[in-house]
Amino acid sequence: MFVDKVTVQVKAGDGGNGAVSFRHEKYIDKGGPDGGDGGRGGDVVFVADQNSNTLVNFRYRQELQAENGQAGAKRQKRGKSAEDLEVKVPIGTQVYREDQLVADLTEVGQTAVVAKGGDGGFGNAHFKSSVRQAPRVAELGEKGEAFLATLELKLLADVGLIGLPNAGKSTFLSVVTNAKPEIADYAFTTLSPNLGVADIDNNSLLIADIPGIIEGASQGKGLGYEFLRHIERTAVLIHLIDIYENDVAAAYQTVTEELKMHNPDLIKRPQIVVLTKIEGLPEDGVQQKMTVLRRVVPKQTPLFAISAQAQTNLEPLLREASKKVQQAREAANIATENVDLSVPIIRLKESEKQHAWRVVREENGRFIVSGHKIEKFAARTNFASEPGRRRLWDIMRKMGIMHELERSGVKPGDTIIIGRHNESHLKFDT
Repeated sequence: MFVDKVTVQVKAGDGGNGAVSFRHEKYIDKGGPDGGDGGRGGDVVFVADQNSNTLVNFRYRQELQAENGQAGAKRQKRGKSAEDLEVKVPIGTQVYREDQLVADLTEVGQTAVVAKGGDGGFGNAHFKSSVRQAPRVAELGEKGEAFLATLELKLLADVGLIGLPNAGKSTFLSVVTNAKPEIADYAFTTLSPNLGVADIDNNSLLIADIPGIIEGASQGKGLGYEFLRHIERTAVLIHLIDIYENDVAAAYQTVTEELKMHNPDLIKRPQIVVLTKIEGLPEDGVQQKMTVLRRVVPKQTPLFAISAQAQTNLEPLLREASKKVQQAREAANIATENVDLSVPIIRLKESEKQHAWRVVREENGRFIVSGHKIEKFAARTNFASEPGRRRLWDIMRKMGIMHELERSGVKPGDTIIIGRHNESHLKFDT
């Protein structure tokens, strides 16, 4: 079964909690702190696998959860960090978090950390100093990232075959490649994209047969809407038209309009237009249809007439496709190389990003404190522990956050929330 879009729950592992412990040994009256740190939670890592071409397995595995790190222990024993969870996905898989693209796996073996595991919390041995001989502070493990991920598969091919149902795409693919698609004399024979490799001269072309597009496909009619996304990855489009269509020009325009409505950039893609099934018509009949079609096909677009069954004009068509694929790839590389870097781009250094914070006073009197570093400290604070809360206040004072809160009008009894997305865990009163 071909499945090209699924939704799964992704959950990286939580970090292990740090331990509060003191040495208790014979002849040692007051042992020092020896609580160990927690281990790190496992990441969720996606790996592009060439042996997979569908997302069907995720229909039966809708939760991807990495293991948690282990808690720290006495004698400064660090908890064991969890193994990463590696998930194999087909090449061409995109991963979205809400509407944001977080990974695009386009090469064999490419990996992407989709969800990061939480760091382990420090044990109380970490907080010993000359002025704090018996700290009772230990951090909680940081929560691993968790979100609902949408996986979309967009086939990666040199050439995409498009056209109305029964235009001869599957027959063409079966003749010029090693693919074995289902072929029959009725519309929508192809219920999922098929891939095949065609060899021409000393080059190979990966060709994708996209299920038939009908009028209204971009609005969800027929089968074409489900597979239009696969056309976006192809370098060149071969638009096949059944020569027995009553109006070959209208057939061409119908598919072109659906491409435009789905994604306007698609009609700018290099294209070859092909009349199929010419074995049953005399030469003058073929030429008549070619003349009608040329009136609507752009002059720069090559126009062919072929018979897949009789293997007529297949080699010239494949050579033209190979040439256009090469030109498209070279143009893409040149476009990347010619990016204008003369305009200076000013960015914060990574260290500055980590330490940056912001205080916002809301109309309801609440104060929202946000920033990577302070949110990370807060997430690892045990608010049930008085020493833990005191440590967080000290950190906020050192970072200048308390001074900004006072400037913003904070008063005893006001509510301060650190990290809007962790409100239930990080809400406390001054």
